[in-house]
Amino acid sequence: MRVNAGQAGGRILRVPKGYDVRPTPDLVKQALFNSIRTRVPDARVLELFGGSGALSLEAVSRGALHAVCIELAPRHARMIQENARSLGLPVGAFELRTQDVFLAIPQLHAAGRKFDLVLADPPYGEKNVGRRSTSFAQKTLDNPTLPDLLAPGGRLCLGHTKRDTLEIPPRWREVKLLRHGDSHFRILEVADPSITPISSDEPAAEKTP
Repeated sequence: MRVNAGQAGGRILRVPKGYDVRPTPDLVKQALFNSIRTRVPDARVLELFGGSGALSLEAVSRGALHAVCIELAPRHARMIQENARSLGLPVGAFELRTQDVFLAIPQLHAAGRKFDLVLADPPYGEKNVGRRSTSFAQKTLDNPTLPDLLAPGGRLCLGHTKRDTLEIPPRWREVKLLRHGDSHFRILEVADPSITPISSDEPAAEKTP
């Protein structure tokens, strides 16, 4: 895995070994950042379920002002910190928190933090035909505090597997759906209560090469 573009473009990122981390594939990451490229420079970024830290580190490489990365496992967090140091990023541009995402979200809210981009590619959930998803992706969408972390005009970019059918809560409105094989990335904004939500799989969908 490598950084796709920006100050650290082409640099290799270390990835934790084993099946408990599923790094966002380079092609999927590139397609995501192509879709949000105008929003990254000078952005305040929050990455949930950091894994290797690839999404937040990519954002800082591409000119984000500051990124916060949340990762629960201490072993993975140490590797994220090593990745950040190896890229030679600007001092103070990257912040790592080793804790549970769903504990970090209310703490960040209580501290008055706001983000222009929230990036999350959590561990995949199981196929959920005939029942509501119980995956981390669905729990992220269902979190009542997460929308309050977004600055005005901010975006949530959420990855999940094709087999995991998500239900978009009323507080979110889908802007675009990126598809690449088994990987989906949904780009969402906080819904305007005066606007009727659109169906999640309509023309906003886009298939990545």
